[in-house]
Amino acid sequence: MSDRERSTLYELMGGAETVQRIVDAFYPKVQQHPLLAPLFPSDIEPVIEKQYLFLSQFFGGPTLYSDAHGHPMMRARHMAFPITKERADAWLGCMAEALAEVGLPPDLRDFLLERLKGSAYHFINTSEEE
Repeated sequence: MSDRERSTLYELMGGAETVQRIVDAFYPKVQQHPLLAPLFPSDIEPVIEKQYLFLSQFFGGPTLYSDAHGHPMMRARHMAFPITKERADAWLGCMAEALAEVGLPPDLRDFLLERLKGSAYHFINTSEEE
């Protein structure tokens, strides 16, 4: 087995530094997005920190989120917010822009987005009509 095959996605994408750069590029886009901004608190720092912890773990890095907050239970944690397909698409769009901004190669960006799509669409809890 080659070193590349043994590497986690987290390592392939550049580890902690890259995850932090993604999160730092992502949240200004979320805060400017008309569908997403209303869902987030004005003090977004705790959200940014949790996203860093979660993405690190989600992409195969250290279990930072679970160590700090227990099992992610992400769908349950998002139930309080009206998440529509349109909002999930907007979230993924902001993430796609952030991944491009930090300079990840297109094939890796596409792979990461595909992994995130499952979660984003799993969080949908409100129809567009509501």
